[in-house]
This record gives sequence, C-alpha cells and structure tokens, in this order.
Amino acid sequence: MIADLLSRVSKKLLFSEPFYGLFLVGLNKTFSKDIPTAGVSKQGLNAQLTVNPEFFNNLPDKHRIGLLKHELLHISFGHLLSRDRYQDKELFNIAADLEINQYINIEYLPEGGITMDSFPELTLKSRAGTNYYYEELGKVKGTGKCPSLDSLLDNMSGSPYEHTTWDDFEDLPDAEKKLIQKQIEHQVRETADAVEKKSGNVPGELSDLIRRLRHVEPAKFDWRGYLRRFAGNSSVVYTKKLRRKYNKRYAANPGLKIKFKNHICVGIDTSGSVNNEELKEFVNELHHMHKTGHKITVVQCDTRINSIEDFSPSKDFEVKGRGGTSFQPVVDHYNKYGRYTALIYLTDGEACSPDDCPKNTLWVHSSVSRVNEELPGLKIQLN
Repeated sequence: MIADLLSRVSKKLLFSEPFYGLFLVGLNKTFSKDIPTAGVSKQGLNAQLTVNPEFFNNLPDKHRIGLLKHELLHISFGHLLSRDRYQDKELFNIAADLEINQYINIEYLPEGGITMDSFPELTLKSRAGTNYYYEELGKVKGTGKCPSLDSLLDNMSGSPYEHTTWDDFEDLPDAEKKLIQKQIEHQVRETADAVEKKSGNVPGELSDLIRRLRHVEPAKFDWRGYLRRFAGNSSVVYTKKLRRKYNKRYAANPGLKIKFKNHICVGIDTSGSVNNEELKEFVNELHHMHKTGHKITVVQCDTRINSIEDFSPSKDFEVKGRGGTSFQPVVDHYNKYGRYTALIYLTDGEACSPDDCPKNTLWVHSSVSRVNEELPGLKIQLN
C-alpha cells in the first residue's frame, strides 16, 4: 500500500536527516491523484502533505526522499503564507523552488527539479533567498534574455511548479494566517528541540530561523533576586528520589531530596488598552521568571479572568481577553486559594486600585506606560 511505502521512506529520512524525518512524522498525510506530484495543502490551522500515489510509487527511493524534503522545506521557509505578498505567483513558485532545491542533494531531486543549472543564461548567487531570485528572474522575464525561464512559464499549467495546493492559503483573513504561521513555527521549534535532545543536529539552512524562534530578549528586571525574598514562604514542596543515595530510615528504599519552590501568581492585563508590543514584553518577562525555577501560574484578565494555566516556555502564548480593565478578579483569585507565594501583575496600570491587595504584590508596568502610583505595594517599570 502507498501509505506503507510512505512510512518506509519516512523512516529512511528519519535516519539520514532526523529533523526532516521528525517533522514529517508530525504532519498529516493524504493522497490524491488531482495533483501531478506532491504538495502542501491546508488542514484547518495546520499544513498537511498531499501526495499523488501513482507518481510516488513510480519513483526510486532517493527521489522519494528528495520530494518529501522539498515539501518540508517549503513549509519551513514559510512559502505557503508569503506567496500572497508577491504579485507574480508563477514567478514566485519558480523562485521558491530554486531556493529550497539548493539544500537537497542533486541526486535526490526528481527529474525536472529546478536548480541553478536550469537557467544557464543567468549568473545567480547561491542560497540568496527566495526574494532575491524573484527579483532577478523578474528582470529578465519576457525580455528574451532567459529563454529557459520563459519556457518554464509557458509550460507552468499542470506542472509540479504550479503549486495548486497552495491556493488553500490564498486570501485568508490575517488572523487565520497568523494562527497558521504560529502553528508552523511551533512545529519547527518543537522538532528542533526533540532532535537536539537526542544529540542530533539541526539543519544549517534552518539554524537562523530556529534561532529567531527561540530568541528571548534579556530580562528587564532581576526576577531571581526579587523572588529569592519569598523563598522562606514557599508553598510548593517537591521530593525527588535519589538512586545513588540510600534512605537512612528505610534501607531498601532510595534516598529523597526535598526541594522548595515558590508558587507565583502572575496576573497579565489583557485589556484593550494594552497593545501587542506590551504583551510581547510581558511574555518575554514570563520566560525569565520561569528560568528562576519557580512554579508560575498565569492568570489572564481584562474585566474578568479569561484563563488560568501554568506557564510553559514550550507552549505558544495565546492572549485571551481584550475588553476593559479590572485588577480585582486576579486579587480575589489570589486571596481565595491561598496557595501562592507572591502576586506579580503585568499591566499598563490603567485601572483603579483593587481592594484587599496582598502585601507581597509587585506591579510591573510596561516600558511605554505611566506608573500608577495609587496602586498598593511595590511598583516598577520595565525599561
């Protein structure tokens, strides 16, 4: 069966290039004779791989691997969503193929794959980016200076370069595009983390992208020093079994290591008065709070609590709210449950002071806000 064949080839890719193999494992796969070779199509807020079973079945294994890597590179390089920004879609398709095929061994490319040798009339820079190739090819399109390009464009209909499955991503609302982009970036980042945990290497062609996805700005506040003040009031106790240390009381059991952690309640103002740049600033500080080793529970609130969840740096942060502003719901939540060590509130400060605010509260104002001096407790501004 074609599904078994695809699975077998995927395993080969997993051993030869673990990143692409794992990335492929995480994608939904479907089969269709409506496309000439293979392509990436839309599935909800995700991308999926669509393969022509007859074409795939007739390829040698090397070309099957090259075809799969070709489609995975299109996803990783963001071509599905960036094509909208280019007026000449056919020229973009060629430029995108020209870019990614340089990262595939020529022996693995199926016949007809676009390479630098496809345009003998031109002197193009290698690995210079899709936009560069789009601009350079656009300069000679239709001028007679590059017959090989004109021939490709004349025969675009029904060819693998047409990328008809990409039409699923055309004319989508900006909000939906952003969600799809975030999902793709999450998959890339998670795959890279999984490969590196197994002592594998991330492909060089994606290293800059992954570095950007992982980038966290330096902290704008000394969270480690601040949270250390509350260590004596820790409300979470962790025990860890130590196989190399014996238990003095019960000789047959492993030793135990007891570790104390703070449980910090972090309120985030998600009202409409807080702009996107301020929210990015807040999420960046959350990453640094998490690095201190304490448990962080994030409470998103505008005029009401919209979300309560433990913070994890591996999860994309989804903002919930964008209504008016009230600090009282988070304060009431803190006082009701009594399991937290401290309250940190990230905000622009544009609201009235809450009642019964705990003493160990830190009001963290965004770098572009005005510090609300009426708020009870310690107040700082990120800068």
